[in-house]
Amino acid sequence: MPSFKAPVADVLFLLTDVLHIDRYGNLPGFAELTPDVMEAVLNEAAKLCEEVLQPLNRIGDRDGCVRHADGQVTTPPGFRNAYKAYCDGGWQGLAVDASYGGQSLPQVMGVAVNEFCVGANMAFTMYPGLTKSAISALLVHGSDEQKRLYAPRMVAGEWSGTMNLTESHCGTDLGMLKTRAAPQADGSYKITGQKIFISAGEHDLTSNIIHLVLARIEGAPAGTKGISLFLVPKVMVHPNGSLGARNAVSCGALEHKMGIHGNATCVMNYDGATGWLVGEAHRGLNAMFVMMNEARIGVAIQGLGLSEVAYQNAAAYAKDRLQGRALTGRKNESGPADPIIVHPDVRRMLLEIRAFNEGARALLLWTTLQADLAGSAEDQKVRQQAEDLLGLMTPVLKGVLTDTGFDNCVTAQQVFGGHGYVAEWGMEQFVRDARIAMIYEGANGIQALDLVGRKLPKDGGRAFAAFTKEVATYIKENAGDEAQKPFLQPLKEGLDRLQQATMWFMANAMGNPDNAGAGSTAYMHLFGLVGMGYMWARIAKAAMGRAGDPAMDTKLAVGRIFMERLMPESAAHLARVTAGAQTMMALPAEAF
Repeated sequence: MPSFKAPVADVLFLLTDVLHIDRYGNLPGFAELTPDVMEAVLNEAAKLCEEVLQPLNRIGDRDGCVRHADGQVTTPPGFRNAYKAYCDGGWQGLAVDASYGGQSLPQVMGVAVNEFCVGANMAFTMYPGLTKSAISALLVHGSDEQKRLYAPRMVAGEWSGTMNLTESHCGTDLGMLKTRAAPQADGSYKITGQKIFISAGEHDLTSNIIHLVLARIEGAPAGTKGISLFLVPKVMVHPNGSLGARNAVSCGALEHKMGIHGNATCVMNYDGATGWLVGEAHRGLNAMFVMMNEARIGVAIQGLGLSEVAYQNAAAYAKDRLQGRALTGRKNESGPADPIIVHPDVRRMLLEIRAFNEGARALLLWTTLQADLAGSAEDQKVRQQAEDLLGLMTPVLKGVLTDTGFDNCVTAQQVFGGHGYVAEWGMEQFVRDARIAMIYEGANGIQALDLVGRKLPKDGGRAFAAFTKEVATYIKENAGDEAQKPFLQPLKEGLDRLQQATMWFMANAMGNPDNAGAGSTAYMHLFGLVGMGYMWARIAKAAMGRAGDPAMDTKLAVGRIFMERLMPESAAHLARVTAGAQTMMALPAEAF
């Protein structure tokens, strides 16, 4: 049976020593986040994840969700009690404004706790995770009445939320959607259509489910410009918040999937269901993007969380499993063989996963800190730069952390040999669960195109310039420290390659957009390496400041692995970008 230990110590080190969260005490939410409070919150979250959520992970995978003849769905055994414990602990509202019943802590704390939950039980975590994204969309674009009526109950966990975008004929190209909305005399709309792949679309965890649905108002323009967003409750809500009759929305089927069996992935039928417009008519994508962008960060967390739990179990197995002898002579004199941790290639697999995990965690927390600054910094320039960096890094995090997170789960499975292929050890579930993260909330190829085609040139490249300036300034300011050279030199080389790739796009993508498409995924991964390399340089500096701490000596060794074995991939990514699209696009479709 697999196990999980929340990485509390690493998160505390990153928040205090690397990101210096104490410097933001003047901002809302941060003032209350004393070191004692921060540690207490993370330890309580760890306790919930390790003792309540993790034991249900295999049960959820084995038993899955069940749809009954009346369309109702029951979640796996234990999920209802775990959900109650999650909500009773206030975790749903951890980073939500107190005026709606939340605790008003910074987003960066919510992300840290979310990683713990994903590592313990990804399928379960999707239920409250999607609700949090729906809350965010309502608080930005909902009417005062919608916020008053729905947000507090969603924050409390009484009601949950979903996002309904995809239809059988359109996923990425939402301009093709057919779900329609007919205006009614009372200001409501009748929503008719079918949505697929709706995570947590129907379940027994809450008394109501608030669906946010993209649809086209009758007579609206074709394409994405004619899409609106609607709030459609599973159960109608009276003005005082009490529940009324069942709305005309139902689960038509559950998808039979490769992984995340504990989460109900539904086909949702809207048969003239009553809904209300959220935000402006025909600007539904603008409103939904609040939810989608937050969800993309959430999916990036899934890539990291599964990579972390897979690493933990692979490392434990490698220290126990006896096979063969070390190349330099036997190490376990009293045993029939040495533990496989003595073999360099096993260590390579484990250390490369760990180097990624710790760098990715830092980059995720740094990016989420930008979200906090964008929302509450007093200086408008600081807010603007933080918003720019958040937008730039979102597709990088979603694409890179899920691509590599899946690869890492496969690598961790390899450490187990044949046992990794057997359900009892849990590794094959991690592989299956991790695979979806590369696909949903915008397939990773779309993330790469978004990065290159939209985020990179946005505002004349202002966000990219801010990022590269910050990294270059850090390198310059610390160049005189000889101890940091093993971290700064590879980072500088990676940054140079990122800038070369960007300049190549500027020179070659305008005339032939296929050049951007052909190199976009390589560019996204190059960007991710530089972002994590920047974090590792900062981590190393902080670790050097705690000389004599064995944990910091380990940290520095893992950081050197990143710089020596992962950062050189930036050269290969640059070569892929500058190869262009000519050869890739030369073959006619019939040749495939």
